[in-house]
Amino acid sequence: MRHTLPIAPQFYVTAPQPCPYLDGRMERKLFTALQGETATKLNDSLSKQGFRRSQNVLYRPSCAECSACMSARINVANFAPTRSQRRVQTRASHLTRRATAPWATEEQYDLFRTYLDSRHATGGMADMDMFEFAAMVEETPIRTRLIEYSDCGELQAVCLTDILDDGLSMVYSFFDPAQEKLSLGTYIILDHIRIARELGLPYVYLGYWVPGSPKMGYKAKFKGLEVFRNGHWSALTTADSFDTAVHPLSTEPIAEQVAKIALPDGRN
Repeated sequence: MRHTLPIAPQFYVTAPQPCPYLDGRMERKLFTALQGETATKLNDSLSKQGFRRSQNVLYRPSCAECSACMSARINVANFAPTRSQRRVQTRASHLTRRATAPWATEEQYDLFRTYLDSRHATGGMADMDMFEFAAMVEETPIRTRLIEYSDCGELQAVCLTDILDDGLSMVYSFFDPAQEKLSLGTYIILDHIRIARELGLPYVYLGYWVPGSPKMGYKAKFKGLEVFRNGHWSALTTADSFDTAVHPLSTEPIAEQVAKIALPDGRN
């Protein structure tokens, strides 16, 4: 009788490259493939350990000389909107939400290009064409939805969202930069908190918070924010309490980092 042994995910590390968030620093990522029958369980498990999904890959920062990037999530039970956020909810309350299967359209891509050209013209995604955009949206081995926000049928904002066993993971969002008064980026997060409550899910995963980076500072404005650091989640008290630099000798070797990753079947 033949027995097929389970194959543990293989982890790899990228070559260092310039950090897109902090000048003068280099980034490096630890990653593994997301595929097969265990993809959903693996995504659920690793998301709770600071990993993020990009198409069929799960990754986590593993920089040699910096620990600034921390996975962030909102504890829905501890969230309460600020006065400013309540105003955002009111101003954008006319928008219609529609959740669809992850299928890319030209209308979405046009909005995506407008958003990139305005906000991230020099970023790593600046040259994405329609085919690459479709791959970003459609290549997902897990339960994913596109959540669209429209005004009288005109698309205003989109979020690619994964549904985890303990929350919603906002993989990527974009919106019409001309609608600055609506604060659409903030509104999308507030609406995902609302959806999570409707579904009885405790968390909304926001991606990475990077103290000291103007691009990521807005995440610290949400009450109930938690960050993954030193192997566990902890509530964010003040943004100033996190030091973004570490001594190179204090960074664990990749092998030790991988050994501490808990896999869904209980293996390490």
